[in-house]
Amino acid sequence: MVSYNTKDWFTFIFRFHKADTFRKLFPVMIAIGFYSGIVGYVEVEYWKLAEDSYVRNITIMHGMLGFVISLLLVFRTNTAYDRWWEGRKLWGALVNNSRNLALKLAAILKNEEDVAFFRNLIPNYAFVLNLHLKDEATSQQLNENLVIDLDQEKHRPNQVAKLMFERINSLYNDKKITGDQLIILNEELKSFTDICGACERIKNTPIPYSYSAFIKKFIFFYVMTLPFGYSFNLGYYVVPVVVFIFYVLASLELIAEEIEEPFGTDENDLPTQKISQNIQRHVNELL
Repeated sequence: MVSYNTKDWFTFIFRFHKADTFRKLFPVMIAIGFYSGIVGYVEVEYWKLAEDSYVRNITIMHGMLGFVISLLLVFRTNTAYDRWWEGRKLWGALVNNSRNLALKLAAILKNEEDVAFFRNLIPNYAFVLNLHLKDEATSQQLNENLVIDLDQEKHRPNQVAKLMFERINSLYNDKKITGDQLIILNEELKSFTDICGACERIKNTPIPYSYSAFIKKFIFFYVMTLPFGYSFNLGYYVVPVVVFIFYVLASLELIAEEIEEPFGTDENDLPTQKISQNIQRHVNELL
């Protein structure tokens, strides 16, 4: 995730970060610039249309459709940001629940072997969940002190949660914790799986294809018809105007595409690896 100073305006304006949409759209902007120039040249130099020609009034269509496309893009961006923010809240809940579980275990457990087990496994649930959401393989050695044989073909976070619950149940059978403590710890472990399921819901439920495809087609045909209407009034200045309009509209769609799946490796995705490291540091302080 990109870290930045929200008050540094000049950096935003004059610096092009590798996640900036300008870099991604530059080749298409060049192509649209050539296209607009050709249309403008034909209309200015060869089409000597009368002042009362209906073709000159095509800009009325753009004015009406501009309002519609702005509403669609606002809805699209808000929907994508809601998914990004929900993902951030879920990982924030994972941080708090990991702390709560570590706090309670620190007060309950007396055996150093049991403490060491949870000191390693609680933060590694976050690391495994991070890799699971990114569809990356998980190493058997999660850290220097813990080696787990996880089946890569099965649900890996569930395997880690199962190991923790089995250890909790073993502590109860060995009379190291009471029934009330078992119930309390069970609720904390259950919250891990709830968070995992909610993250998977975001990851596996993209924006409906028809909706996303319609917006892209709408932007394309809207921009492609702009030179026909504005060349009569702007002449060759239609080239930078159309390119700029395309940049604004397409950038909003690109930003929405990037943040709607917040658990990937894009520049603006959630810093889940960093959050996992924070969980590890906090758990190590508590246990």
